[in-house]
Amino acid sequence: MADTDFPGWHGTTIIGVRKGGKVVIAGDGQVSLGQTVIKGTARKVRRISPGGYDVVAGFAGSTADAFTLLERLETKLEATPGQLQRASVELAKDWRTDKYLQKLEAMLIVSDGKELYVITGAGDVLEPEHDVTAIGSGGNYALAAGRALMDTDKDAETVAREAMAIAADICVYTNGNLTVETISA
Repeated sequence: MADTDFPGWHGTTIIGVRKGGKVVIAGDGQVSLGQTVIKGTARKVRRISPGGYDVVAGFAGSTADAFTLLERLETKLEATPGQLQRASVELAKDWRTDKYLQKLEAMLIVSDGKELYVITGAGDVLEPEHDVTAIGSGGNYALAAGRALMDTDKDAETVAREAMAIAADICVYTNGNLTVETISA
């Protein structure tokens, strides 16, 4: 099978919501190959504690690539304990300039409860304008739903769960089997 014939892996919607002194990162469990669901219970949101400081991370893209990036982020956080922004910027710089890392295909949403960032392989460390961010196949649907729900009385977890439910209803590469992690400031 030629590379151009490979149907491609799809799946994953990750949302990050900051509201009421908490940050929630939620991700669905679907991994698809072409039009076939390969797994519906993948865990794409993790809590890490480098240097004794909790950080929650969600990833979209290649799982092996994402784990490589999470390991690198942990290393950066161990070198700069409690400094998520600095560690994120250092990871993004390495990701953009290192020949091995440049080939990695994943994106991350990370938070320490105060800060919330999207980290990309283009060297970006983006902080959302409206305290909601999303990545992955259904990311735009989850982002739009999350932004609409932010002006309600709902807490961060409810906003994340309801936005993910809307994304799962629209995006065929997103399911309702969620992993949810909450972290406080």
